[in-house]
Amino acid sequence: MREYAVIGGGIGGCCAASLLNAKGHDVILFEKEPILGGCASTFKHAGYHYNVGATTLSGYHQGGIVRNLFEQIGVKPKLIATNPAIVVHQNSKKIRRFMNIEEFVADLQLSHPHPKHTEFWHLVYEIGQSFYALDGHYYSNESLQKKLLSLFSFSPMLKKIWPYLWKNARSFIHSFYGGITAEYLDFLDAQILIVAQAKSDSVNFFTAAVSLGYTFNETHYVLGGMGQLCNTLTSRLQDIRKNTSVCSIRREKDRYLLSTKNEIIEAKNIIMGTSHYESSRWFSDSKIQNYYNRYEKLNNYQSAYVLYLTIQSKKSFHHHYQIISKDIIPYTLSNSLFVSFSDASDTKIVPQGYYSITASIHTDSRWWTSLGATYYNQWKNELAKLIQAMICDTLHISTDEVVESFAATPKTFGEYINRTQLGGNALSMKNLLPRIPSNDTPIQGMYHVGDTSYVAQGWPGIAMGAMNLMRLLHV
Repeated sequence: MREYAVIGGGIGGCCAASLLNAKGHDVILFEKEPILGGCASTFKHAGYHYNVGATTLSGYHQGGIVRNLFEQIGVKPKLIATNPAIVVHQNSKKIRRFMNIEEFVADLQLSHPHPKHTEFWHLVYEIGQSFYALDGHYYSNESLQKKLLSLFSFSPMLKKIWPYLWKNARSFIHSFYGGITAEYLDFLDAQILIVAQAKSDSVNFFTAAVSLGYTFNETHYVLGGMGQLCNTLTSRLQDIRKNTSVCSIRREKDRYLLSTKNEIIEAKNIIMGTSHYESSRWFSDSKIQNYYNRYEKLNNYQSAYVLYLTIQSKKSFHHHYQIISKDIIPYTLSNSLFVSFSDASDTKIVPQGYYSITASIHTDSRWWTSLGATYYNQWKNELAKLIQAMICDTLHISTDEVVESFAATPKTFGEYINRTQLGGNALSMKNLLPRIPSNDTPIQGMYHVGDTSYVAQGWPGIAMGAMNLMRLLHV
């Protein structure tokens, strides 16, 4: 019988399996696709490589949670520091998100002048640093008693961030500035949406500040694609079962029976590296079904539409752009498009002189999964043309430089990574501790990692969840 079976080779599954392995535990990792990474994988199409969705690595700065995780595992990724982290194009304006606050504020003043920018962005930085310096905390959901005890562990941080925890971000921002333009609010909302998966009217100012300030910590480009991070993380794991779907999981008194196409594997503990909203499919046990049903109300059905491009160009490009339009883009939930380019030196992704591009925007998964074939293809193609035109027009790319173009919808992600809701739980006013799932459960031997557990989004959030799991397992 295996000690731990991890289902899903996304960021969460790879982090949890690799940490347990580094601490001397017996682990088996299952991934239904031939590649690891899930939303953060890298795939090949028509001879070129593309990042599936996640394209930004934050949290690997000195003292950062992601670097801490890699160091505990004893592996080191190949990275390029990227500064500015993002170049934002908004109407005719261009704002560069430099790591240095003064340099960023000076650039911001050219597009959105205001005398309180320096004070505001220093506050954002200080709140973010308080959050990332948090240590000795944990969050449990195994029982009400353990939940209350775990919440007490956050008290040192709460003393610092309490004034911002219950204040609506949009109201706070307007009050702090004494009024701002609609265009600047659009800029802020687009930045918050990247991390929090929600806008300023739905989150508290603490969440908004952590989201706005992530670029003040060093961010990185991953050589060879984002999927290389999961390959590096799991490089010391002895038992990785790629191309292996777990068809069902049956709970017995002291073990779990995992059925694949070819065998049944027994495990004392299971760690689900899957979405809370789409994990019940593996179980027939009523207690487990009820556990997942409890969190269905948190499902916002938010997902992503992604356009993949390869271009051949002699121009130089930054790693990340954000294009903010005046109006919501058709078939999406947003007016903000996030566009990522491969590094010019990264010939593992595309040949010299080419760039691989991943462009994503928020959408509602239900719009796409409920469409018939005719309308589905129509929407998909129309949005692809629109987004490609936005990118080419904004970044001065000619149509004859585009050598490959195709798109993925929530329906596509459902087929390949077993989930249509992407981005995890939006960190809204209605969805904070203690309402969200933890990395443990009330069910003995069943645990969770990934972007619907604990603090959720991105590499830092999911890494924090994996570290939280280690505390709960006392390993």
